[in-house]
Amino acid sequence: MVARVTVLGSTGSIGQSTLDVLARHPDKYAVHALSAYSRIEVLVAQARATSASVVVVPTDAAAQEFRRLWGAGAPLPELRVGSQALADTAGDDQSQIVMAAIVGAAGLPGALAAARAGKRVLLANKEALVAAGSLFMAAVQSSGAELLPIDSEHNAIFQCLPHHGRAGVPTEPSPGVRRLILTASGGPFRERKWSDLAAVTPEQACAHPNWSMGRKISVDSATMLNKGLEVIEAHWLFAMPPERISVVIHPQSVVHSMVEYDDGSVIAQLGQPDMRTPIAYGLGFPDRIASGVGMLDLAAAGRLDFSEPDLAQFPCLRLSFEALRSGQVACIALNAANEIAVEAFLSNKLPYTHIP
Repeated sequence: MVARVTVLGSTGSIGQSTLDVLARHPDKYAVHALSAYSRIEVLVAQARATSASVVVVPTDAAAQEFRRLWGAGAPLPELRVGSQALADTAGDDQSQIVMAAIVGAAGLPGALAAARAGKRVLLANKEALVAAGSLFMAAVQSSGAELLPIDSEHNAIFQCLPHHGRAGVPTEPSPGVRRLILTASGGPFRERKWSDLAAVTPEQACAHPNWSMGRKISVDSATMLNKGLEVIEAHWLFAMPPERISVVIHPQSVVHSMVEYDDGSVIAQLGQPDMRTPIAYGLGFPDRIASGVGMLDLAAAGRLDFSEPDLAQFPCLRLSFEALRSGQVACIALNAANEIAVEAFLSNKLPYTHIP
């Protein structure tokens, strides 16, 4: 049977990569619904290419723009408007899989609706767990939803754990697991001192050396707040206490994360820095499907480096660990404050070093 897929945030980098993988498997998947916030021209092209049945936009003005760009000819997809329509679409019974790829806290209602509906949720929105971890995981557990993490780090850990083909909700760490090790590229400023970054521009902060990402997440990667959010996310996904979650700088972004076991074994997941790999894993689980990603050439990589992160250099990572130890309220505050600070930085209203 062909599984129908809803892609929340289809015009972003994760959304576009998802559609690329889906297009490689027309015998397995079809697009039910797409959503976007502002890139309406891209959304129109995607809806045409995928024959999406439903399109969700934020405002009546965006819907009017979609109709204008669509023009005459092919039948118009069903247009739904507003945040409630987005959540309703994520939870309706017309799709079995939801890719939750909306950035920030705005992605929580859609992801939560999909979880409550008992769907396979491909979670690429880390803020859903940072801001509402207990609520979200309870929804997954009560509905019997399948939760597959799409962040490359959490997807790597999921692949390295002894989950035996299940995508359930753990209530305690997997037996025999000593520690989770999240890798981080260190971003564009890993070799520069914090004191030298006061004049950093948004363009410099968004120039990630390895990954192609949106502007907000690129800034979060530069400050390593993104890695801090991933630590909080790992706590909820894998029922792991903060003292058993570590972060290492790995500039090549070949090792996506590791799991250390009680017997001293460390299992790592390696691959190209391409989000189509974890997306394909989430879509096909427990089977493996083609993603379009080329083979990994370790000889060409030549070397793999690892180092401890300097918390003086990356104060946002320290703040994230402190928030996780403090509890859910502190995590909500951390996430909200960061979204506001990063938006101010991207609008040239706040210096980079004032974000933490």
